[in-house]
Amino acid sequence: MNRLLFTRLLTPTLRTILGICLTFSALTSLKAENWPRFRGIDGSGISSETGFPLKWTDADYAWVKELPGLGHSSPSVWGDNLFVTSAIGEGETRYLFCLDPKTGKEKWRRETKLKKSHKHRKGSWASSSPVTDGEHVYVAFADEESYLLIAYNLKGKKIWEEDLGGFTSQHGHGSSPIIYKNLVIATKDQKGPSSVTAFNKLTGKTIWQAERAERRTSYATPIIINHPNTNPQLICVSGATGVSSLDPETGKVNWTTGAFPSRTVSSPVYGEGLIFAKCGGGGRGKLLYGIDPTGSGNVKETHIKYTRSSKLPYVPTPIVFEGHLYLWGDNGVVSCVELATQKNVWTERVDGGYSSSPVCINGIIYCISENGEVAMIDASPKFKFHGKIKLNDPSHATVVVANGQMFLRTFKKLYCLNAGK
Repeated sequence: MNRLLFTRLLTPTLRTILGICLTFSALTSLKAENWPRFRGIDGSGISSETGFPLKWTDADYAWVKELPGLGHSSPSVWGDNLFVTSAIGEGETRYLFCLDPKTGKEKWRRETKLKKSHKHRKGSWASSSPVTDGEHVYVAFADEESYLLIAYNLKGKKIWEEDLGGFTSQHGHGSSPIIYKNLVIATKDQKGPSSVTAFNKLTGKTIWQAERAERRTSYATPIIINHPNTNPQLICVSGATGVSSLDPETGKVNWTTGAFPSRTVSSPVYGEGLIFAKCGGGGRGKLLYGIDPTGSGNVKETHIKYTRSSKLPYVPTPIVFEGHLYLWGDNGVVSCVELATQKNVWTERVDGGYSSSPVCINGIIYCISENGEVAMIDASPKFKFHGKIKLNDPSHATVVVANGQMFLRTFKKLYCLNAGK
């Protein structure tokens, strides 16, 4: 029976009920969101999903999964697949796991062998988050001899592997790959020859490679922005180049701010028509730029619309939400800035040390402290602290939310909390 005939046979009441159900189903599917890369769809760290609690206990978790070794990467989620990395030993064995997000059951794991390597005391050999488009998943692992970008299909079959060459850094590898249309893009800003490379996501063929100025390693993950007055832009951050815009189709540089005075760890974020990026060192941010992305060439004197040099995070990436910039400091000092006036609305202390980045879920900002406590505040010009929930395991990983589930990654575990609990 075709759909038109079926509808005609329904009574008016049944047609009304069916319409309501279909509308509700459509709205529900619109609310559900995948989380394909570090800090969500566009790297903003913002989700409109609802129903997550401000208080919960261990009994409320849908599941808890023990992961071997150590990892600070965030999961990536698409539909029925969750991807997360981990490493054992001194980095000689790296893993990519595919889990069922509903149950935590392992679907498959793939192992990559590399050389033993050093890392920062707060780092891991699995700090780069996978990226997925729902058809393939891409993961990056690096040591001093190799920088591997590997593509798998959803069954775990390796599709291709490319080696970008040795990766030289003081603290190890941290930047995550991203996807743009038919490209997967990886940055290699290091203590040596540096570049940004775009590969065909199906074949691994190099489509373009942009050489970069070199200095100390950058750990920032790039973003793609879509400003109404420009073509799409690939935004990359490093100490040597500062903030730079590239054409994601060709790798050609559109504009740059020139070098930052310090290293870059946190990633750029875009909101309210501005790109926000910063540099720092010694556990604190030292300089933040808010950049109008419509310029060309060197824009340092013309398109930097906001600067800040105090009470800045070093590692955590900011949040831009409803006209305000939220700066979550490594030392637990959080500031709210009204962007229209550039006025600092409030600065408050939530305590703890933070190496993860905050995310905003339906107007609540969640951030996991290094000792494994989930701190929550309102994303609002009026400060409101909702307390902390202990995870009983340290964490340097960023909260993930996808399709009605929140995922909290610690050093050795992955916790899943369903909306509505």
